Amino acid sequence: MQTVNIHEAKTHLSRFVDQAAAGEEILIARAGKPIARLVPLAPENDKPRVLGLGRARFTLPGNISRLHEEAIQNMFESGE
Repeated sequence: MQTVNIHEAKTHLSRFVDQAAAGEEILIARAGKPIARLVPLAPENDKPRVLGLGRARFTLPGNISRLHEEAIQNMFESGE
């Protein structure tokens, strides 16, 4: 684990963030005493979301594709 003083951490923050993102832990110290640790975040779950998880909680009308069809048609025709 690399230890840097707070001034160096401020000066080279983007470099230390890149190192942390690559998996390295950086210890930040003030007057030689550790005060913070820069660590990588846990990787997010990159699996695609599964469709249909809310199937049991929500219902849609059977005629959803034709719902309010007349009102929508009138909006197109009248320009509103």
